[in-house]
Order: sequence, then structure tokens, then C-alpha cells
Amino acid sequence: MAGNYIEMESEGKPKTAKSKLSRFFWDGGSAYDAWFSCASNQVAQVLLTLPYSFSQLGMMSGILFQLFYGLLGSWTAYLISILYVEYRTRKEREKVDFRNHVIQWFEVLDGLLGKHWRNVGLAFNCTFLLFGSVIQLIACASNIYYINDNLDKRTWTYIFGACCATTVFIPSFHNYRIWSFLGLLMTTYTAWYLTVASLLHGQVEGVKHSGPTKLVLYFTGATNILYTFGGHAVTVEIMHAMWKPQKFKAIYLLATIYVLTLTLPSASAVYWAFGDALLNHSNAFALLPRSAFRDSAVVLMLIHQFITFGFACTPLYFVWEKLIGLHECKSLCKRAAARLPVVIPIWFLAIIFPFFGPINSAVGSLLVSFTVYIIPALAHMLTFRSATARENAVEQPPRFLGRWVGMFSVNVFIVAWVFVVGFGFGGWASMTNFIHQIDTFGLFTKCYQCLPPQLPLPPPSPMMNNSTSAISPAPSYGHLPHQGHHHFHHLSPNNH
Repeated sequence: MAGNYIEMESEGKPKTAKSKLSRFFWDGGSAYDAWFSCASNQVAQVLLTLPYSFSQLGMMSGILFQLFYGLLGSWTAYLISILYVEYRTRKEREKVDFRNHVIQWFEVLDGLLGKHWRNVGLAFNCTFLLFGSVIQLIACASNIYYINDNLDKRTWTYIFGACCATTVFIPSFHNYRIWSFLGLLMTTYTAWYLTVASLLHGQVEGVKHSGPTKLVLYFTGATNILYTFGGHAVTVEIMHAMWKPQKFKAIYLLATIYVLTLTLPSASAVYWAFGDALLNHSNAFALLPRSAFRDSAVVLMLIHQFITFGFACTPLYFVWEKLIGLHECKSLCKRAAARLPVVIPIWFLAIIFPFFGPINSAVGSLLVSFTVYIIPALAHMLTFRSATARENAVEQPPRFLGRWVGMFSVNVFIVAWVFVVGFGFGGWASMTNFIHQIDTFGLFTKCYQCLPPQLPLPPPSPMMNNSTSAISPAPSYGHLPHQGHHHFHHLSPNNH
């Protein structure tokens, strides 16, 4: 049985008060820990951008895409778990010991398919995790601004970049027990706050639900949902942290089902209440009135984004440690110091591209489509393409799927669908929207989607006749033509 090391099991260990406390808060390797890690990592800040996606897709398409991509994501996570167990079992038969080594996805590809697959998997996975970490920093700055707007979002990004750098001290996913548990509680509160607050608020006056209106917006919203259920770029690391990785099989599906109970009600309720106004607000917090409940949700999401930053960044720490030869070092301080250079480019990219919402879609179409959907499906088919490999497979396909023929058929469908719809149409739409944000707001924008300062009205001219003082009202800039975002910044250069 892969990973069945004595030191990984709880049985037989001396149970001191210190070890009991450490196990309760720190040392998590059960199936429950893996479930909390998957569910907590999957929903994250994207919970706040799904109403924005609904405004682009329309209610029906938004719900159907969530169900569809949730199912596809669960399937490819299942494929990754099969490949992991296959790789680890083969290596352990060769007497390879993984007690002080964290297996990663690119190593699984290397062991099963060779160095070219390793290089492709490493490039896509690292780039996705890099931008996944960037998105968490952007989300932190976007959220805290709704509580304290004395500082602009770029300054908040500096501050939270320094805070998130402390994740270098968390050794591995084995040590995220309390964090993943708290993270899921936080997103659960936020999701139900969004749902209840939107229903109590009711529909805004003259609300319109006109989506979908443009193909660009439609496929941008679809790729954001593809990104939502593509959180298993860290699946291998979560599995490796388990005492018995074989138990992972259905964990991601169960995590997805729970996540859908959060995302479907919250996105539907916010879109029902605010409609097309969401096209100008990629963060759902922007439209709800300030209250103690909203401030609590913002604070909880900030803490959760810190946790998710750690989830996305920890695999990058492992890759960097292996590159410089410190991965098996037992000194936590040395490893933490060595990890710090990984945070710097993440910090820098979050300041260059602070486009909360559109960046999710761009990452979803260009990176998640391959990392999470296409590569695992292709890798599974190629690993078991020979009759010998299928006969000797550690994990045999379930009978109700039609065994190997059924699995191969599903994999071919996923590769074709995600390549054409996710990468093709989604890539075109999300990059069109992303470039539009750069043209509109510019790189290094100081405060993305912030309202302009209220300028004082000029005093009336003494030459003006009082009887003709019915001056035309100032034009409203809140409803200019858009690709889903404010154009306020053309009017106020101070915001740059």
C-alpha cells in the first residue's frame, strides 16, 4: 500500500500532552484533513467574482457551467490521484523512500511518461501557482479597501505581500490542519452572508438581467468558472500529506459538492439583486451596503486569502528547495530563509496587474485549462495505453463507467472540450478583456475600480443670470460602455 510508512501512522506513537496538542492543531494527514484542504482551497476569493461571472453569462448558463465544470474538475482530480498512487507504488516497489521528500505533479509525470512531460507539467503548474498566488494578493487589497479606503489598493498590496511572506514558515500541507478547517468556516460564513444580505436588500431599482450580451463577456465568465473548479494544481501535495493516500479517491468530488452549496446560492442571489450593475463590479462586496456583517465577511476573507496564498505558494517553495538542494534540510529556519525569493516576483506581478476578476479568467483559460484538465487526461491515457500497463494498474476503472473504454472516452471528451471552449474561445475572450483593462487603467494602476474623488463644484459666475441657472446636470460616468469595468480612471489621473 503506497505511503504506508509506520512513522506516518498515529498508532504506536507516545501520546504526550505536547504531541496531542500538536496533532490537534498541526499534524493533519487524515481523509478529513484532505477534504478540508480541497474544499477550503477550491472556493477562496473566487466566491466574490462568481456574481460578476453570472452577469456575463446569465443565470441559467452560470448555474449550468458551475455544475459542469465542478464535475469535470472532480474527474480530473480523480485521474491525478490514480496517477499519483501508480507512480508511488512503482517507486516503492523499487525501495524508494519518500519520508523526507514531497512528491509533486511534475515528478509523477516524469516517472510515468518521461522528462518531456515533466518539463511541460512543471512549466504549466508553476506558472499557474505563481499567478494563483498573485490573485490572492490582489484579492486582499481589493477586499480591505472596502473597510479602509484611507490607503489605495496598491499600498494595501505592499502590506499584504509582506504579511503573506510569513507562509514560508509552514513546512508542508501536513501542517495546514487548523488553517484549512478555519478557512472553510470563513468562506461558508461569507457565502451565506452574500446570499442573505442580497435577499434582504432586494432588487435595486430598475434592475436588469440582460446577460449574455456579448461573446467576449460570455466566454470570459465561463473561464472564470473553469478556474473556480481548477484548484487541484495542489492535489498531489495534499495527497502526499495523507497517512493513506489511497483514501483520496472521492474526496475532491465531495469537496466540490459542498462548495456548490456555497457558490450557487451566493452567486444567484447577488445577481438577482443587482443584475447588470455587477458588470462594473467584479468584487461582490462593492455593491452591498456597509454593515458589521459585511465588515466581518471582509476580515474573514482576508484571513482566508492568506491561507490560500500559502496553499498556492507552498508547491512553489518545494520546487525552489529542490532546485537549490535544500528540500530535505531539517532546519525550518534555513528552509524559510531560502523560500523568500519565491515571494518577490509574486508581489511584483500583483502590483503590475491588479485587475481583480479579469485575471481569474485569463489564468483559467491559458493555464488551468492545461494544468488541471488537459494534461491529466492525456497523461492518464498515455500511461495506460498498453495492455500490460492496464492489466498491472494499481487502480482499476470502475465497472459502471465501462472500464478502460469508458475512461478513455471521458478523457477524450474533456481534452477536446477544454481545448476548444476553455483554451480557444475562453483564451480569446479573457485576453481581449484583460488587454482592455490594461488599455483602460494602465499597468501599475494605483487603485483599480476605485471611485474618483469628489471634486468641488466651481462657484457660479456673477455674470450669470439667476433665471438661467438651470445648468445641465453633470454627466454620469457610471454607465459608460464597458467590458465589465469602470472607466472612472480616465477622468481622474490622481487614481493612477
